[in-house]
Amino acid sequence: MTEHPFLVTGGTGTTGGRVVSLLRAQGAPVRVASRHGEPRFDWLDRTTWDRALDGVRAVYLVPLDGHLLTRPFVERAVRLGVERVVLLSGRGVDVPGYSGEANSAGATHVDGESAVRDSGVAWTILRPAWFAQNFSEGVFRDAVLAGELRLPAGDGAVSFVDAEDIAAVAVAALTEDGHAGRTYELSGPRALTLTEAVAEIAAATGRAVRYVPVPPGEFVAGLTARGWPAAAAEDYAEAVSPIRRGLDEHLSDGVRRALGRRPRDFTDYVRASVSAWRA
Repeated sequence: MTEHPFLVTGGTGTTGGRVVSLLRAQGAPVRVASRHGEPRFDWLDRTTWDRALDGVRAVYLVPLDGHLLTRPFVERAVRLGVERVVLLSGRGVDVPGYSGEANSAGATHVDGESAVRDSGVAWTILRPAWFAQNFSEGVFRDAVLAGELRLPAGDGAVSFVDAEDIAAVAVAALTEDGHAGRTYELSGPRALTLTEAVAEIAAATGRAVRYVPVPPGEFVAGLTARGWPAAAAEDYAEAVSPIRRGLDEHLSDGVRRALGRRPRDFTDYVRASVSAWRA
């Protein structure tokens, strides 16, 4: 195992935290990039980048959505000796109009993928579907606890991917040979509508939870009435729009290609996450 630390940006987040845990379980030295860590790392303060990258040879890179900072960060990382980058990107980056013209995260991912491909070092790109963990520790959790998930997603289906699988693929790409130059499209083994997804959660927890489809304009108006900035509300609606348009139901083979096994099923995720909905 290398003595150089692995740098994990987003190291306290949904996938980054799991990457940190898996690397440490292997006995690998890990540096968690955080505004409150040591050394301190802040995407918006470039003076913090060099200390975070000092001595690092491999990076798990979770970009800052809405900003075009991946390219300058990768360029700086390569100058400082980084030899391998595993980038968390997003589904549909190569599909024109997938996230809508106004979605800021889409531009972040498009430029980020280009940056790692242009870097001259070993790179791997991960393009996950919606995280299953959005229901238990992410953007959908409060709605699940309240009993009603309202989204402008129509009756579209999603092949939700477990963040445990994303992290396992990321660690394989960071630590093993054979993943350089590969783009892994990651999904679960089946697609579920949001009605089906919350029904599984309801059955496992005993909670009454339902999904309510709402028009995009009504959704944005509801968020702004709760104090959301208009741009953020519109970004959220744009991010959900591929579900409504039937673009998120397809299955991808990245987990099997990278790990040689079937991805974790949504039902297994729900059973393992029941305690998250008891709060």
